[in-house]
Amino acid sequence: MTESPMLHVEEATKAFGGILALNRVSFDVNQGDILGIIGPNGSGKTTLVNCITGFVTMTSGKIFFKGREITGKPAHRIADLGVTRTFQIMRPYYSLPAYKNLVIPLFSPRAKRTGGWRGGGKLGDRNTVGIDILEEIGFERDSFVPYKLASTLPTGYLKRLELARCLALKPEIILCDEVFSGLSMSEIASMVPLIERLQMDGITLIMIEHRLRELFRVANRVMVLNFGEKLLEGTPEEVMANPKVKEAYFGSEEVEEVMTYA
Repeated sequence: MTESPMLHVEEATKAFGGILALNRVSFDVNQGDILGIIGPNGSGKTTLVNCITGFVTMTSGKIFFKGREITGKPAHRIADLGVTRTFQIMRPYYSLPAYKNLVIPLFSPRAKRTGGWRGGGKLGDRNTVGIDILEEIGFERDSFVPYKLASTLPTGYLKRLELARCLALKPEIILCDEVFSGLSMSEIASMVPLIERLQMDGITLIMIEHRLRELFRVANRVMVLNFGEKLLEGTPEEVMANPKVKEAYFGSEEVEEVMTYA
């Protein structure tokens, strides 16, 4: 008997007016997977993540998390089940210090239910847990960085803050929308071990990425979208070797480099 997938997406379809952003996309994600989702701009990647996490209502199709249908549920209900996401355009509370951005999700019912914070409900306890989480994802605890306003943080720290807000909810799955985007090579080099550690901690990941070389270092499976449709799915090696991928990217230099690198 095979184990049921953690996430099952069945013929996900989304139309915006007369434009079909997703066309009957189906796939499974097993517990502990790192699934990469790639494709040219406008291929439907972010729309798919928005549908899974409840930010957009599908036109048709079904989504199941751990065997439970979550199709059409609001975003906060889906997050309460343990399905969290980061945003391509970061959305912190810019007027709050970095650690205070975590105090807010630590007040959530899920965080209370799963032990995402410790202590008797005192705000000070959540402050400490927030700083603990920031330290886990690369903030220097003894520096002033966790106390800086989010509006003053550079992109590298904001990307980590996005992940930290997910971790505050004790997630079972995180959907990352271009977590490597806008980072320097040294920042990516430090982010890759973090992604690997999240997987080792039992968190399942779905990663939308344009930085293919970096994605292929961590993903065990890759799905390619093109014009809202699933083009193919396989290991990074199988995807890189498939001429359909090169055609979908119109011979982009990035794909050429990744294929050469492989």
